[in-house]
Amino acid sequence: MTDGNRPRLVDCHTHVLPRRWLDLADRYGDARWPDRRRIDDCSADLFVGGKHFRTVPHTCWDPAARLEQMDAMGVDSQWLSVTPVMFSYWAPPRQSAEMARHVNDGIAEMTRSAPDRFVGLATLPMGDPDLAIGELERAVGDLGLRGVEIGTNIAGRELDDPAFRPVFEAMAELDVPVLVHPWDVRSGDRLARYNAMYTVGMPTETAYAALALLHGGVLSDVPRLRVLLAHGAGALAWLLPRIDRGWATWPDRRGGAAEPPGAIARRLWADSLAGDEANLRLVARRIGEDRIVLGTDYPFPFGEERPGDAVTTSSLDDGVKAAILFGNADALLKTAAR
Repeated sequence: MTDGNRPRLVDCHTHVLPRRWLDLADRYGDARWPDRRRIDDCSADLFVGGKHFRTVPHTCWDPAARLEQMDAMGVDSQWLSVTPVMFSYWAPPRQSAEMARHVNDGIAEMTRSAPDRFVGLATLPMGDPDLAIGELERAVGDLGLRGVEIGTNIAGRELDDPAFRPVFEAMAELDVPVLVHPWDVRSGDRLARYNAMYTVGMPTETAYAALALLHGGVLSDVPRLRVLLAHGAGALAWLLPRIDRGWATWPDRRGGAAEPPGAIARRLWADSLAGDEANLRLVARRIGEDRIVLGTDYPFPFGEERPGDAVTTSSLDDGVKAAILFGNADALLKTAAR
């Protein structure tokens, strides 16, 4: 649907919520489950633990409204991943699996409404690897979802925990990418000041998750795993030289990293939501120009307001711009092979 000289735009980092709401707070008598309360036809409030979490627009669950906005912004397709508050890793495994199944059914419903415009990513009950693999197989095999979204930690357990290795192996076997999104940032009350959870906490959390994948041997042991890090890979690109220095200085702390983490990081992917052109260029230098995809965090206000602007207004080469805006997404999803 590219018009004239307008570049094709494939947004790999967007969020949705189920159209039908599963009220597990009432069913299980636990207020930690998210609760959506309608404001009007175009918006709703999300509550967690009885406290207001965020106001969300109806484009989170209304595909027609979402497509209308995409057309207005010139976005050709979006990858749909659930708003991370729905991960529910804290819950008992079968309850978490119940929520994951409901969320994935909702994402599949949205993708079926416009299969040429939407790519669905599944959420998984990662707290129980067997249940996670079962839901992964159902989401990909039965629902037709094309990837996975997980958090940067699983209820406090890091991503290099050996229990999660079979899940990553199953993702690689099914040949689907995984978006790692910051969640459950555990740095105490200090992040409440200045809303620092979003500005400082999340980028640091993403870098630590990447460190677990690099140092913990996950990417070395599962070389076919394709990992996309949200928000320009957080603080990772800036920290990689320091991480490599640590790898060289303390051989007894290398974990499963048989080569410098900076070299292994070339197997990662990042979205373009890096903050500015200088950061985007740093990500391109340290992770690779061919490993960056467009990401906006749509429809939330802290993301990119006009999709692709950070790329199109940059001084990057035209070929690099085109790769970031759409070409690299095809490679990450491996659309040519399907």
